Order: sequence, then structure tokens, then C-alpha cells
Amino acid sequence: MKSQEIRSQFLQFFKSKSHKIVPSAPMVLKDDPTLMFTNAGMVQFKEYFLGNSEPASSRITDSQKCLRVSGKHNDLEEVGMDTYHHTMFEMLGNWSFGDYFKKEAIHWSWELLTEVFKIAPENLYVSVFEGSKEDKLGLDTEALDLWKEIVPEDRIVYGDKKDNFWEMGEQGPCGPCSEIHIDIRSEAEKAKKPGKELVNEDHPQVVEIWNLVFMQYNRKADGSLVELPAKHIDTGMGFERLCMVLQGKQSNYDTDVFIPLIAEIEKITKAAYGKSEKIDIAIRVIADHVRAVAFSIADGQLPSNTGAGYVIRRILRRAIRYGFTFLETKEPFIYKLVDVLSKQMGEAFPELKSQKTLCENVIREEEQSFLRTLDQGLVLLEHIISETKGKTVSGEKAFELYDTFGFPIDLTALILRERGFDLDQKEFEIQLKKQKDRSRAATQVTAGDWEELNPVNAEAFVGYDHLETETQIARYRKVESKKGTLFQIVLTQTPFYPEGGGQVGDKGFLVDDENNKINITDTKKENNLIVHFAKSLPKNPNVKLKAVVNAKNREATAANHTATHLLHQALREVLGTHVEQKGSLVKGDYLRFDFSHFSKVNKEELEQVEKLVNNRISEQLPLEEHRNIPFKEAVDKGALALFGEKYGDAVRAIRFGESMELCGGTHVKNTSEIWYFKITAEGAVASGIRRIEAITGEAVKDYFANQDEVLEQIKAELKNAKDPVKAVSTLQHENVALKKQIESLLKDKAKNLKTELKSEISEINGVNFLAKQVDLDAGGIKDLAFQLGNEFENLFLLFGTEQQGKALLSCYISKDLVKEKDLHAGKIVKDLGKYIQGGGGGQPFFATAGGKKPEGIKEALQEAQAYLK
Repeated sequence: MKSQEIRSQFLQFFKSKSHKIVPSAPMVLKDDPTLMFTNAGMVQFKEYFLGNSEPASSRITDSQKCLRVSGKHNDLEEVGMDTYHHTMFEMLGNWSFGDYFKKEAIHWSWELLTEVFKIAPENLYVSVFEGSKEDKLGLDTEALDLWKEIVPEDRIVYGDKKDNFWEMGEQGPCGPCSEIHIDIRSEAEKAKKPGKELVNEDHPQVVEIWNLVFMQYNRKADGSLVELPAKHIDTGMGFERLCMVLQGKQSNYDTDVFIPLIAEIEKITKAAYGKSEKIDIAIRVIADHVRAVAFSIADGQLPSNTGAGYVIRRILRRAIRYGFTFLETKEPFIYKLVDVLSKQMGEAFPELKSQKTLCENVIREEEQSFLRTLDQGLVLLEHIISETKGKTVSGEKAFELYDTFGFPIDLTALILRERGFDLDQKEFEIQLKKQKDRSRAATQVTAGDWEELNPVNAEAFVGYDHLETETQIARYRKVESKKGTLFQIVLTQTPFYPEGGGQVGDKGFLVDDENNKINITDTKKENNLIVHFAKSLPKNPNVKLKAVVNAKNREATAANHTATHLLHQALREVLGTHVEQKGSLVKGDYLRFDFSHFSKVNKEELEQVEKLVNNRISEQLPLEEHRNIPFKEAVDKGALALFGEKYGDAVRAIRFGESMELCGGTHVKNTSEIWYFKITAEGAVASGIRRIEAITGEAVKDYFANQDEVLEQIKAELKNAKDPVKAVSTLQHENVALKKQIESLLKDKAKNLKTELKSEISEINGVNFLAKQVDLDAGGIKDLAFQLGNEFENLFLLFGTEQQGKALLSCYISKDLVKEKDLHAGKIVKDLGKYIQGGGGGQPFFATAGGKKPEGIKEALQEAQAYLK
């Protein structure tokens, strides 16, 4: 059975049980402050489990794309080492929100596995929660009794809290679970040892395929458990493992999920899978990681140096490193696998098809960049080895190579072993732990339980129509972090817009009847709740309050948000309909807009884009807002939907003339409120992604005023020339002519100096030697040194010069002399740099050092002879 059929049969089975099939949510999370990625099937349904909103259906099923790079069994460095763990994977699931519970979940799982998928019952084991003294919970007898009706008791395993109690996080909904495990070993292996003894023992052929979570408790901040008012079902089955079982394979990588990718890797690299363990691991790593990276890029997350982007870059670099080390690939090739992946999974996940070119371009650029980093790292590692006394390389220096230059530590260790060196791994781990501790301390947040005071209104957000409203605190909690104590406040209704869709959250204040103010410093959305951040609470949290948004900032932000829509439309008109929004930042003082385009936007195109946006502003286009319009209807009307965004059945569409987009942000009532649009910057973010920064309104007025001021200053410097442009042009021409004269004079000076210096070269121990301070710039000194080097054999030169209050040392050594005397110009200038309070380096035959103490030049020159003794 092909993987596409397996996925379809799962979904259709639960559809027959009255479940609604929903599409996979994006793997990259944009508006969830608690998670970077969807790491489990239930993530998109968190708000339902928490009771913050009502689902469209009480029964749901889907296949969710997930990414895990940490946690139980999923450390990134372990993926590829075995045949059944992954970074990106699909999670097949079925959910009940306050509808059915353990009986149906257990019976349907068994029915699907044994009757629909025809898995032999004698190969299956099930587990139940044995209880926890710590949580004062007993054995899950309800699940146990249900399983006893289905399987012999010797097929039931009892699991502890670690294996059979699932939690969303340190706080929140949780509950016991039943896992279904399968034994796919040979009959001979089964005869030697019962599969029951290998459950949860990380055996590659005795693996968990389905986890049935019975969500019935809520974990409070103090660790205690309380019963949930409504009980839920949350199940997750590993799609790749299910394919392994149903296709009769012993490895996930032998299924049709991975075989096309592996075959393409073999074809490109000429490496054979199944012949060598090291090569097999490398191929598995690359096949797994390209999926994670391509899906992330298709969802809108580009590799970067921070946050989720850093995780994606780290995954991709691991794949590149394995190809570089074990498949001997020195050129980019992983990007070529995107085509195979798109053909293979594009039907189920159409974003792979539509974003294929972008994925290829971004991955290729990342490969080129990291391969350059590897080349640079090899040079730096050689330098570390050359300076190492003994055979153990400092773990601190290896950590610097890893942390500063991104050079993989396992590659460092491998190269050192090949060269006969050891790595001080313990010292490296100490440095790594220090870094992690610093990072953890900077981000650690401790949240208390919510104190619930009032219910949240069904339509809590009123900020599209009002900037002030009467309200009360619905719930609040105290949050401790390195930044100090904050309070998170949820109001019964609010005019504050929560950060989302690129737009920053509103600021403002809450005020009571006695005019006591509480400043709101930020607003975010978490699990469908609008959360306001404040440094304090009202003296009496139960009093009625007025919520007031900072109007000036909101108006400026709304103008910039509308401008991004007009900019998007203008870019598509000028550059083509291939342009798609790939990210944005909308603040009160400026806007940033990322979009897909494969070349620099030239000056004429930018002027055209700017003109089109300002034409729309001049046309005074009114806002046409469609709230709660069906998604399909909005798209049919021409609304642009962005890949990587999660849309519900009903959406909000914003139209200004020909521009129409799905958007939850705040906007002006008429484009004339924007006043004027000015592009301030355009540049590349990644291959195929450009970024425009722009300003509107008051910021443009300030910009023009500043430009006027700069022009007046220039005119004053030009003695109030009537035509400043002509005056500057004349100065530039004069400057070029003077530079040529200076270059000619310097050449004459160097020629005369060369004649003078030739007579000063003396012989010391068979070496032609000269150490002297000269009045030339760095370029002139280098030319002079190499000219003298062509005329004298066995030449050792050290020149010092003072330029603009700084010192410069330049050392030249004949190449034959470098070998014979074991001299190294780079090491010499680095050593002599201490006299000028500086440092430097370079090649064995020529190097320079700079410093801030020119008076030390004389001493450095005097010390030069010491290297010839």
C-alpha cells in the first residue's frame, strides 16, 4: 500500500466516524509566543483544550506536519543514527472535544489497525498508565478494562508517568495515555525474547506507532492536578512508522516516503545506500533534513541567526556537513532534492509545489554560504593545530570555532583524530553549558496560575471600531522573568490589537473611576486569548475600567499596515504576479515588507512602485471591510491568501481599490490618511527574497525636513553655490585629478626611496636584512617590499609607518627563506604587535599588524634582528 493510500484511508476511516477532515496547520508558528514550531498534532487545537474557543466540530481528524528537534528521543544530533526517528514527520490524529472518550478511542484504534490496515493482532502491544504517587493518581483502570476486552492481558504493558502521562507543558491540560506498540521482528527473533520486554526500550523493530491521550486534568502552577470540566481525546500516530509497518519494511527509510529521496541522493553523489554505516547515516540525515527545511521555507520561515530561523539553519547545516564529510560533496546539491520532494508530497501539501523555486534558491544559497564557512573553518582549525603544544587541542578554542564561525564540533573532532590529535571534549562541554545557561537564564519565564474573575465576551476584540471601551479584568496572572515581574491581563472586552500578521501589539493604559492608571506596554495573543502586559495591577482587580489605546501610535501603525497592502499590489504590477509576501513588520514609525523576487529591484522600478502607491493615496480610496466572510468566497472575489498563515472557515478581507487581502490587522478608513509613502531601503534577505523598508505620514514629513536641512548644510559648505549639484560634480572631478597627481608623486617617492633603501640592506647570518620606518601608506609599502624581494634573495624586511595617528608594521620574507629558516611573517608581526598595542597576521611571506601606539614602532624595528639569530 502506497503512502498516499495509507494517509487517505486513515482520514476516510475517521470521516466515517463523523469526524471532520481539516488541513494540516502550518509547521512554522508565527503568532504563538510559547512555541516556534508545530511539534504535535494537537498544537493547532490548544485553544479548544483550554476552553478559550469552540471548535467548528467536536470531532476532527487530520494529518499534521510536525517538527521536533528536542525532547524525548528527538535530539537533533541523534536523527539519522537510527531508522525510525525524524525531525519533520507527519502525525495522523483524531480528536474529540468534549464528545467521545476512552471507549471509542480505544475501540476505533484497534478496528483501524487490525480490520482496515490488517495488522496481525499478535504483533501489537498496548500500554496503560500505572499511576503516580507524586500526583496522587492511581492505575488507569478505565483504559485497562477496555483493553482487556480486546487483547490478552499478557499484551498489556504498565507505564509510568514518563511513558504514559502526556502533558502540553509545565502547566495546562494533560492526562494519562495508552500507547500502541508493534513488533516487526522476525519469528526467530520473537522466539528468543518476547516483544513485551522490548516496549519503550528503543528497539528499532519494536516501536510505538499510536498514542491515545485521554485529556482529563489541568496542571496548575504549583504542580497539582484538577479535573477538566470537559474531557477530550487527542491521538497521534506516526505516519512514517505506519508506512514502514504496512509496507513490510524494517526501516522508515525503506518506505516510499524516503526511497525517492535516497535514490536521488545516490544518483547525485554516486554514494550507495546499504553498503557502509557512515554513508547510510549521512544519506538518512540528508533525506530527513531536506524535508524539514523545505516544509519550513514553504511555510514562510527562512534560515537566519535567531529563533526559528536559527533552528532551520542548524538542521540544514547538519545535512550539508554530513554530505561534505561522508559523501565528499564540495558543491551544493541538497537543493536538487526539492524537485523530488515536491513531486512526491505536493498533492497532500500543495505549498511544496507553489513554493518549490523559492525552496530551491534559499537552500542553494545556504549551501554555498556554509561550504565557504567550512573552508574558512578548516584554515582556522589548521591555525589552532599549529599553535597547540602537545596532542590535545583546547576545548575552549574548539568552542570558539563552533560558536563564532559555526564550524561543527563533530567535524573538528573527526579532523583532529585523523591528524593524531585529541579534543578536550570536557572543556568544550563546559563552555557549551555556560552558553546554554546564559541563554536559558535570559529567556526563562515562570508563570503563575490564572486568577479568573469574569467571563470573556464572545466578541472580545472591539478595536476595529473603538479605541476606548468600558471593561473589566476577566483573568490575570503574574509572570517572572529576567526582565522582572510582569502581569498578564485578559479583559472581558478590549480595543487593544494583539501582535499578529506582522503588526505590533497596541500600547495604552487602563484607568479606573478614581483616575488610577495602569500602563499597557504590549499586547499579544495566546491560545485565542488577547493578553495585555503591564508592570502592575489595579489596586482592586474587580473594579470597572476604561481601556484606552494610544491613538497616535495606532493611527500611524494603521497607515503603515494599509501601505503594505498598497505596496504589495504595486510590486505585483511592476515586477509581476510571482511576487508574494514573505514577511512583514508594521510599526508606528516604519514598515518592512519581504517578498519573493529573484533580482535586485532597480532604481526605476522602485520609483514606479513608489509612484503607484502614492497614486492610490491621492485617489482617496475608502476601506471596504468584509468581516466573517467565508474563506472560499473571499478568495473567489480575488483576496490574496498568504502561504504559511492559518485561516479559519470565516475570514476578514480588506479592500482598497484593486488591492484585496485576507488580513486581521488595523487599517485607515481612507488611503488619504496615509498622506505620503516613501521607500527608504531595498535589499536582499535571502536568495529569492527581497526587503523594502518605507515610511508614511509624519515620518515622511520628518524625512523631508531632514533632507532640506542636509541640503542647506551642503550649500553652506559649498559657499552657497547657486547650483550645488554642479558644484559637487566640479569638486569630484578636481578630486580625481588630484588623486592621480598624488599617486604619481607617491610612485616617484617610492622609486627614490627604493634606491635609498637598497644601499641600507645589510647581511646578517646569510640573510639580507632591513628594518626601517618609512613614510608610505600600506599599499605603497607592500609594492616596495615585493619590488625589493624581486631584486634580493634571502630578504627579510620589516617596515614601520605612522598613518593618521595609527601604527602599521609590514613584514616581508623571501619564500626560500621561509622554508630554510622556518620563519613566518604572520607570527612575527603578531608577536611584534605588542610594541604598538595592536595585532595582526597574514601569510608566511607577507603580513601586517596595526596598532594604536606609533611611538612603539622604533622598539619593534629594533627587535626584528632577534628572529635571525
